[in-house]
Amino acid sequence: MKSVYVDWIAGRLDARKWQIENCLGLFEEGGTIPFISRYRKEKTGGLDDASVAEVKHWMDVFDEMEKRKATVIETISAAGALTPELKTAIECCTSSSALEDIYLPFRPKRRTRATAAREAGLEPLADRMYASVAADPSAEARKFISPSVKSVEDALSGARDIIAERMSETASVREELRRTYRRRRVVSKVSKAADGSPEAAKYRSYFNFSMPLERIPAHNLLAMLRAEKEGFLSLSIDADPERCTGKMYYDFYQERPRPSQALAQQIRLAVDDAYKRLLAPSITNEVIKEAKEKADMESIAVFGDNLRQLLLSSPVGQKRTLAIDPGFRNGCKLACLDEQGGLLYHTVIYPHPPQSRKVEALSQLDKIITDFGIEAIAIGNGTASRETEDLVRKLDLPENCRVWTVSEDGASIYSASDAGRKEFPDEDVTVRGAVSIGRRLMDPLAELVKIDPKNLGIGQYQHDVDQSLLKEKLDNVVQFCVNSVGVNLNTASPYLLAYVAGVGPALADNIIAYRTANGPFKSRSELRKVPRLGAKAFEQCAGFLRIRGAANPLDDSAVHPEAYHIVDRMAASLGVPVRELVGNVQLCSQIDAGDFVEGDFGLPTVNDILRELVKPGLDPRSEAETFEFDRNVRSIEDLVEGMELPGIVTNLTAFGAFVDIGLHDNGLIHASQMGVKGMAVPSKVLRLHQRVRVSVTGIDVERGRISLRLLKDVH
Repeated sequence: MKSVYVDWIAGRLDARKWQIENCLGLFEEGGTIPFISRYRKEKTGGLDDASVAEVKHWMDVFDEMEKRKATVIETISAAGALTPELKTAIECCTSSSALEDIYLPFRPKRRTRATAAREAGLEPLADRMYASVAADPSAEARKFISPSVKSVEDALSGARDIIAERMSETASVREELRRTYRRRRVVSKVSKAADGSPEAAKYRSYFNFSMPLERIPAHNLLAMLRAEKEGFLSLSIDADPERCTGKMYYDFYQERPRPSQALAQQIRLAVDDAYKRLLAPSITNEVIKEAKEKADMESIAVFGDNLRQLLLSSPVGQKRTLAIDPGFRNGCKLACLDEQGGLLYHTVIYPHPPQSRKVEALSQLDKIITDFGIEAIAIGNGTASRETEDLVRKLDLPENCRVWTVSEDGASIYSASDAGRKEFPDEDVTVRGAVSIGRRLMDPLAELVKIDPKNLGIGQYQHDVDQSLLKEKLDNVVQFCVNSVGVNLNTASPYLLAYVAGVGPALADNIIAYRTANGPFKSRSELRKVPRLGAKAFEQCAGFLRIRGAANPLDDSAVHPEAYHIVDRMAASLGVPVRELVGNVQLCSQIDAGDFVEGDFGLPTVNDILRELVKPGLDPRSEAETFEFDRNVRSIEDLVEGMELPGIVTNLTAFGAFVDIGLHDNGLIHASQMGVKGMAVPSKVLRLHQRVRVSVTGIDVERGRISLRLLKDVH
């Protein structure tokens, strides 16, 4: 990659140039983000996964920019206008807007007023006026009267069209206006289409709204842009036309002779036309697009943080689980799962209206819990969830059996997906949905990777942001979560394996096929026998795959096979076998990491090895906790202002946190109601699925809106 790009990325990440160069080199060699950030710290200077991912992002961006530059240079060269200075300016660009400004005068364009004026032979007149040497523009214009130019005014008008277009294509003019517009306010006005429209009502906060573009929150801008797209609003920038054109006129004559009064009048008309007809609409679109890109990044970052927290939610682990997908008219779907998430039994009970077969349902539940040795009960948080939880708690549950409420978001998507059909081809969607609820309690990460993150109910305007950027971010988050936890090679689904560094869907299927044909893997080295899993793929994935009960205990750790010899040396220095060293805090504390630094294995890697030896294969996720809503609150009508309630954070946005308090509608803790001075950043105060206590500050029954304040005694 060119030095100009490396310098730019290093500046953005506040990193050294060599760190970026080494990171780029590892990507070019086929390295993945998890592998590079975990096992190549010496080469990257310890860049974390987010920084490594950003290097990869800008590597791809600048690769595309290079292709664009090649097109620009080729086009300008074909027109015979490429100079060494112009080529250098193009090659030094790191901004797409700067590149397009350079290209604009040479870019093939549709027929314009200036095009017609040139065809009429008026460019020489425009040149003299533009150079400020036509003291008497009318006299000059008279020379250009022809069958296609009927009058002096027609000649002057055509020349002004050419000058206006030149001004609109001048990079310095465009950048000066961008700077001005970025400091102005974005203004939204209600359109006629919004009159009486129920769809427009949700945007009424923006019907006559303005805010400085630099300070507008991401969610506000995205909402306004969505409303504009739907035809309910029109957006503009409140730049002062007279000030903008005055500055353009002043700058125009900074490098030109002072014009005559007659010429000054013509140039002023051309400036006004350039601004009103060509520049103002274009620059408005550009700066709003810039602001949207910033809003996209902020919203995608919030989505990514939420997804990371959701995927790393606490698992209950390998327990016999009863999953309940609650409902009224169609009953509650039950699915009994074994310790590995396999479906043992399913049925339907009808404890709620209109059937109200409560006694029969209790009897069935009691028998199922006993017969299948149920240790955990997962109840979906949708319709009839509270009523179903109350029913279950009437049972005399075994001492080791606990009840959890589980988010249903995305369960219906999974049940109708290819993944659901492939796993349970003989079951209907209701059974698959119940199974998904149970499995996401047992291991949220393993189950949720089967569902598109956009369907998990944790985003903010996710359908309005740049979809390719969103996919890139969410894929990186999923990959980080999967690889940070590690994957059991002998039990993982193909959907989970596909996110392991260096694997992907095709190799995941090959691993499953090999495992099915040959039985459980006995060692990491056996991975080399999987068809099409070559040396590079093995290097990337091996450290993230775990083999429980392997002959070599390091195969069940995050120590990479390439570093096994270092652990052998450590064990030998203490005179103990490796198996005795693994997990032995006392023995590990006797090892000086500096004594085992060698070659490419520097102190960061050796310290990582020691930490892993102390707690091999440690799951970074905490243990799952049960939770119970306030039993006295069943509907929004039960709420009163000042009431204190327990709740669970279900979504974090830039403007606040949504909290489930056991009702159909979630409440909102606005960023100003989080117990800190001023406006809080919700993701820095709370985390997804956190248990909190809140106070009710507002109730809008008609709109189903509940306003909350975060109390200090959060859990």
